[in-house]
Amino acid sequence: MKICELKDGKELVIRKAVREDASNIIDYTKTVFGETTYLTRTPEEFLISVEEEEKFIEETNKKNNCIFLVAEVDNEIVGTLTFSASSSQRTRHIGEFGMSVKKAYWGLGDGSNLMAYLIEWAKETKIIRKINLKVREDNVRARALYEKFGFKTEGIITRYFYIEGKFYNILEMGLEID
Repeated sequence: MKICELKDGKELVIRKAVREDASNIIDYTKTVFGETTYLTRTPEEFLISVEEEEKFIEETNKKNNCIFLVAEVDNEIVGTLTFSASSSQRTRHIGEFGMSVKKAYWGLGDGSNLMAYLIEWAKETKIIRKINLKVREDNVRARALYEKFGFKTEGIITRYFYIEGKFYNILEMGLEID
């Protein structure tokens, strides 16, 4: 667990998700899917049951090369980050993460604190040697955050998103862990 101060003076608690968080994580996820088009789904498409979310949290927590983080302010989930890696011996050192923050908390440091936690955890595992992500090309704020932490653009996938008659490209970004 890590406690940080946000730019608005509020206390942010970052910790690993536990089974009992499942229902709140589902509610949070539906909220953030409705706040932006930068994420992969709409709220209506997020059909995970509490039992499925509980199982995902438990399975993630069993692995030493995966992590599921929640960020809370006053016991309310305001951000999440999941990092998943393979169990294969040849690729267990590399994984991909997804992160979201409630819109009311954009620009306050939630994302930076989640990123710092992920990178420190990855170094401590002595397993993770590369962190990957996908980000929509026009998501300037997210790209700036990732670049601030040393992520480099490694490729582009065209026409990844299709929203209201318009295509959007994504960038593949990565960070090598020493």
